[in-house]
Amino acid sequence: MADNSFSDGVPSESLEAAKNASNTEKLTDQVMQNPQVLAALQERLDSVSHTPSSYIETLPKAVKRRINALKQLQVKCAHIEAKFYEEVHDLERKYAALYQPLFDKRREFITGDVEPTDAESEWHSENEEEDKLAGDVKDKVVIAEKEAAAAEEPNPKGIPEFWFTIFRNVDMLSELVQEYDEPILKHLQDIKVKFSEPGQPMSFVLEFHFEPNDYFSNSVLTKTYKMKSEPDKADPFSFEGPEIVDCDGCAIDWKKGKNVTVKTIKKKQKHKGRGTVRTITKQVPSDSFFNFFSPLKASGDGESLDEDSEFTLASDFEIGHFFRERIVPRAVLYFTGEAIEDDDNFEEGEEGEEEELEGDEEGEDEDDADVNPKV
Repeated sequence: MADNSFSDGVPSESLEAAKNASNTEKLTDQVMQNPQVLAALQERLDSVSHTPSSYIETLPKAVKRRINALKQLQVKCAHIEAKFYEEVHDLERKYAALYQPLFDKRREFITGDVEPTDAESEWHSENEEEDKLAGDVKDKVVIAEKEAAAAEEPNPKGIPEFWFTIFRNVDMLSELVQEYDEPILKHLQDIKVKFSEPGQPMSFVLEFHFEPNDYFSNSVLTKTYKMKSEPDKADPFSFEGPEIVDCDGCAIDWKKGKNVTVKTIKKKQKHKGRGTVRTITKQVPSDSFFNFFSPLKASGDGESLDEDSEFTLASDFEIGHFFRERIVPRAVLYFTGEAIEDDDNFEEGEEGEEEELEGDEEGEDEDDADVNPKV
C-alpha cells in the first residue's frame, strides 16, 4: 500500500503549511490593496506618531529641562489658586450673613408665624396683561360669584408641605424618599447652610429644622461636609478648586417604634443537635432618606473603597453640594418648579450647542472624532 504521508519525498504536512502560507499571503495582498484599509492604518499610525507624549520624547534634553521648569511654575499657580478659593469661601461666609435675614423671613412666611404685607405679596406675573383684558370682558355677576367662592376657600397656615414639595419635585431628592419618610418630611420647616468660621478647616453644615413630631425628639438634624482646597501632592495638576472630601452626620433620637431606617424581621433557626426550631427577631437596615444623616465615611487610612461605596459617597457629596448651591438659595423656585424648568432648558441648550459645534467641525478635521473631551 502506498504511503499517503509523502509526495515526492515531501511530508504532506509541509505541503499543507506551504499552501496555507500562500493563501494567507494572497489574502494579505488583497487587503492591503483596499484603499479604506490603507487609510485606516495610516490614520492609526498618524495618531500614534503625533501624540503629545511622543512629541515631547523627541525634544532635546535642554528643552525638556525648560518644560520641567514650566511645570514647577504651574504647581505654584495651583497653590495660588487654592488661596484664591479660600478667600472665595470667606466671601461666601460674609454674604451668607447678608442673606440670612431674608431666609429667616422666608421661614416665617412658610410656617405662618408672620403674614406678608400687601406690598410684600405683590408680584407681577408674565400673564398679567392677558388676565387684565380677560377680566374686563367678564360679567360683573360672575366676578362677584367668584369672589364669594374665593372667600369660602380654606386658608391654611403658612405654606403647607413647602420643603416636602421640593423633595418631591427634585429627582435627585425624590429618589431617596420612601413612602414612610413622607409624613416625617412634612414636618420639615427650614433648611439652613452654615459655613466654617475663619481660621477653621473649610467646611459647611446643612441644618434641617423640624417642628415637634411623633417620630424623633431632635429639633435640628445636621450634616457636615468637610472640604479641601489644596493641590494633591501626588497629582497637583488635577486641582480644580475646593472639593468635598468627607462628611459627618448626627444621631437621630427616634421615638419608640418610629425608626424608619431599620425594619424588624422574623427568622427561624434550627438547632443542629436537637432539631428544635425557634423564631428570632432582628433589625436590618432599611432604605430611607434619613440614612442621609448616617453617611458612609471616606477612607482615610489609604485603603480604597469598593466601586459601590465610591459611587454612594460621590452621590452623597453631590447631594450636599446641591442643597448648598441650589436648593437653599432658590427654594421657592424649586417649590414652584420654575428652577427645575430652567435647569432642564439649560442642559438642553448645552447639548444643542455641542451638536452644532460638532457639525461645524466635522468636515474640517476628521482626526478630532477620536478625541474624548474632558467633562
